[in-house]
Amino acid sequence: MRFQQYCDVHTFYGDTYDTLMRGEAQNLILLGNLMIGEVGADKTGWRDPANWFMAAVLDGESPELVALMTPPHNLTLYETDNRPNDDALTCLVEGIIKSGVALPGVMTESTLANRFAAAYTAAVGGSFAVRMRQRIYELTRVSPEIPAIGELRLARESDLSFLPYWFEGFESECFHTPFAVPAEIERCRRAIGAGRLYILEDSGISVSMAQIQREMRTACGVSLVYTPPYFRNRGYASACVAGVSRVALERGFAKCVLYTDLDNPTSNDIYQKIGYAPLCDSLEIEFQNMEIARQEIAFLS
Repeated sequence: MRFQQYCDVHTFYGDTYDTLMRGEAQNLILLGNLMIGEVGADKTGWRDPANWFMAAVLDGESPELVALMTPPHNLTLYETDNRPNDDALTCLVEGIIKSGVALPGVMTESTLANRFAAAYTAAVGGSFAVRMRQRIYELTRVSPEIPAIGELRLARESDLSFLPYWFEGFESECFHTPFAVPAEIERCRRAIGAGRLYILEDSGISVSMAQIQREMRTACGVSLVYTPPYFRNRGYASACVAGVSRVALERGFAKCVLYTDLDNPTSNDIYQKIGYAPLCDSLEIEFQNMEIARQEIAFLS
């Protein structure tokens, strides 16, 4: 069992991609980020692999545990086939400490997230707290019981009159993070240009949105689901997500993957009625009181 840290994203991709694909739907975020680094077309902000932390714990040449962090985001992990391996976990924690990297938190399958957080904080000090409880769902067929409402269309440049405010509402409600509308217009433009952001219209009025993203070999993600408060409780979110999911399946993907906040029972109920089935639970954990821990890491490195 050995810890391997990578400086080259292409080598990291070559060593870990096949392992991550064994849990393609579960690893959609990790795989999507890895593909961004491998392709290298967009290196804005966190997307530049030069700033990433990439590591694996190898048993011979086979990864037992894969780790990727794209600062300022949390560390993401995958334990091969979700088999708990405490030796690999210990090896990873020791390698992270020796590397000198500071972790803001971890986001991964819930059991692994708790095990890693406990092992890491026990080794370096500090504490941890759950920031968000999530559930990962996958869909292979849209329920025929979902009524079609309105018309689904691709987002266009003229939608910039309202889209930045919808993006702001999504970020604020889902992640409770600040969002500067004027500064993020370019983000909306990129989403429109990618041709994966969809708007649901009813009688010519835009009422809901959803996006296809992280397109992998057989799976893709459905995200950025948002309906302005005025239009809620009318079935628009269900119709929009169902429509976008149908588009993805018609394009040849075998499954759609979607993350939900477990503290929002309404959205979890809606997605299951559409045809999304629970795959596993995921935790976003933040590390707290880490100043002493970071001093210790700096000393050891």
